[in-house]
Amino acid sequence: MAKAKYYVVWQGVVPGVYDNWAACKTQIDKQPGAKYKSFETREEAEAAFANGPESYLKPRQRTPSSTAAQTTVERPLGPCLCVDAACSGNPGNMEYRGVYLPTGQEIFRIGPYRKGTNNIGEFLALVHGLALLQQKGSTIPIYSDSRNAIGWVKQKQCKTKLERLPENEPIFDLIERAERWLQTHTYTTPILKWDTSAWGEIPADFGRK
Repeated sequence: MAKAKYYVVWQGVVPGVYDNWAACKTQIDKQPGAKYKSFETREEAEAAFANGPESYLKPRQRTPSSTAAQTTVERPLGPCLCVDAACSGNPGNMEYRGVYLPTGQEIFRIGPYRKGTNNIGEFLALVHGLALLQQKGSTIPIYSDSRNAIGWVKQKQCKTKLERLPENEPIFDLIERAERWLQTHTYTTPILKWDTSAWGEIPADFGRK
C-alpha cells in the first residue's frame, strides 16, 4: 500500500468511510452522481462524512449544451509536472517521482530509501520538481495531492516528527538539501493542489492501492 488514505463516500452504494481505494471504488463505480473524496487521516474523513459533501466538493456547473449534463472543473490538460510519493509502511521504504503531462513521461524517480514516510517523500518530490523546473527555465505549474507537503514547502521546512536513525540518514541528508534550496532560492512556479476527488489519482501515483 503506497500510503494511508481514507475515503469518504457520501453518495454511492453504501455511504461511509473506507480505508482503501478498492473498497471505495466498489461503492462508486458506475454510480451516477457518486460523491466521494480522499483524506489523509481517519479523523478528517469521519468529520467530513458527518458534515456532508458541500464543504469538500466543488459545486458542479451545468454545461450550456444540456441541462441534464453536469461537469466539475476540468482536469489539467496543458503542460505541467505532477509529483507523488509512495511508502510501504510508516515508516517504511520511501520513494518519489515526477511525471510530465500530457505525455505521462516519468521525469525523475528517486529511491527507495529505508525508514521514511510518505509526507517526507511528497515534500522532497515537490522541491525536486521546483529545482528541476528552475534549472530548465520552465514556467509550467507543478501539482501535488499532499496539502502537508505544499504547506511545508511554503514554510521552507520539512516538519516531520520522524526519528533520525542510521538507517534513514540519507533521507535526512535529502531533507537538509531541500530546505537549504528553499532558503536560498526564489521561484515563480505555481504549486497547485491536485483534485483527486474530481480528477482521480494524480498521474505520478505509484498505483499501489
